[in-house]
Amino acid sequence: MRKKWLVGNWKMHGNLASNRTLIEQLRAELPALTEGVEMVVCPAFPYIPQLAELLKSSGIHLGAQNASDHLNGMYTGEVSPLMLHELGCDSVIIGHSERRYYQHENDGLMGRKSLAAIDAGLVPIICVGETAEERDAGRTHEVLARQLDAAFGYIRTAHDKIILAYEPRWAIGTGIAATPEIVQEELAFLRARVAQRDQAFADNLPILYGGSVKASNASSLFNMPDIDGGLIGSAALDANEFVAIYKALVASHKEA
Repeated sequence: MRKKWLVGNWKMHGNLASNRTLIEQLRAELPALTEGVEMVVCPAFPYIPQLAELLKSSGIHLGAQNASDHLNGMYTGEVSPLMLHELGCDSVIIGHSERRYYQHENDGLMGRKSLAAIDAGLVPIICVGETAEERDAGRTHEVLARQLDAAFGYIRTAHDKIILAYEPRWAIGTGIAATPEIVQEELAFLRARVAQRDQAFADNLPILYGGSVKASNASSLFNMPDIDGGLIGSAALDANEFVAIYKALVASHKEA
C-alpha cells in the first residue's frame, strides 16, 4: 500500500513565536503519527533551524519550499539542497505554481532542481498543474504531460524517490477547490503517464493534490483511489485545521 503524505507549505508566513506555538499545538494534538501516514512542514528558509529543533522526536518531517538546481558554486542568493539536507530537511517542494508565476521558473529548471535535490539526499515534491486558461482550452493533459516529461527527463524512475503533487493553478490561494472527480481524473492521468515509463514505480508513487484543501472537503478528496494526500497552503497555518485534515487522511488510509 502506498504511503499517504500531508505536506504543509507555510509560504512566506511565520515568525519565531508563532512557529513555536503552531508546532507545540500540532505535537499536543498528534503525540504520535499513524504508521503509513506522514506529515511534512515546510517553513521559510530562515526558520528551518528552529523547526529542526522543534520537530525533534515528533515524527513530523521537515521540508523546504525551494532549492537551487546547483549543489554549490557562485550563485548569489541561492540555497543548495545540500545545505537543506545538512540542516535536517528530508524533502523540498519543486516547481510550485507560485515559483512558476512570480519567478518565471520553467519545466527544464524544475527537472534540474529535482535531480539536484535527489543527488543531495532530499525527496523532491514535484508540482505540476495547469492554468485556468489552459484548462478552458482543453489543454490540461497536454500541459501535465509536458511538465511530467520534463521532470522525468532528469530523474530515474528505477532508483529515485519522488512525490508528485497536482496543483491546478486556478485553485491555488483562490478558495476554489477542484471537485474530487476532477482531481481523481487528473491524478489517474498522471499515474498512467508515469506507468508508460515504469509500472511498478507508478504503482508506488505518492501523488498529492494541492489547491484549497480544507477540513471540510478533505475526506471527499482523500477517499478517491489515486489521491495519496495533500499539499496544503493556508490551512497548514491553522493547527486545528491541519490536524483535522491529517485525521481525514488517516481515516482514508484505514479504509483503503
